[in-house]
Amino acid sequence: MDRAMLIASGVAGFLAVAFGAFGAHGLKSRLEPLSDGALRLSWWQTGAQYHLAHALAIAVAAWLVSRGGGTAAAVSGWAFVAGIVLFSGSLYVMTLTGVRGLGAVTPIGGVAFLVGWAAVVVAAIRMAGSSS
Repeated sequence: MDRAMLIASGVAGFLAVAFGAFGAHGLKSRLEPLSDGALRLSWWQTGAQYHLAHALAIAVAAWLVSRGGGTAAAVSGWAFVAGIVLFSGSLYVMTLTGVRGLGAVTPIGGVAFLVGWAAVVVAAIRMAGSSS
C-alpha cells in the first residue's frame, strides 16, 4: 500500500509541476485577452498550488502507512488523491473551458482534503498510542 501511495505521490507531484508550468507559460498568453482571463488564471494557480501540496501529503500518508498508521493512514492518502482529482481537476477544467458550473465539484474536493488531514491526525494518535 505504501508503495502505491509513493507512486501516486510521484505522479501527482510530476503533474503538479507540469501543470503549474503550463499555466504560467502556455495558458497565460491564451487567457490574458479574455475578459475573465485573469480570474481563470487564478483558478489554475490555485489548483496547481493545492495539487503540489497534496502530492507531498500523499507521501506523508505513505510514510504513515509504512510506520503502522493503519486504516486511517491509508484513508488519508486516498482522500488526498480524490481531493486532487476533484478540487484541482475541477479548477483546471473550469480554467480551460470557462464553464463555471464545474465549481460545484470543487468544494467536494476540498472536503476530501479535510478528510485526508483528519485521517492523518487519527493515524498519528493511534501510532503514538501503540508505542506507549
